[in-house]
Amino acid sequence: MSEDNTDPGHGHSPAAWTAVIIMLIAFTIGTVAFWLDLPALVWASAGLLVVGALVGWAMARAGYGVGGARVQAKDH
Repeated sequence: MSEDNTDPGHGHSPAAWTAVIIMLIAFTIGTVAFWLDLPALVWASAGLLVVGALVGWAMARAGYGVGGARVQAKDH
């Protein structure tokens, strides 16, 4: 195994965190709606899941992704 000192970032960015939070909320709503037999809400949560992915992509393109111009690197 070679040691590579380049940090891939692992998604630690405002874009990644925002996308994941939106998608977790969508998944939670969808799961509860499924168990309560509310198909319209299940489909709405599926739409919110797609919105979360699009928000993450848009924020990354706007410079809030890993290595983006608007993200301040933090020492660990």
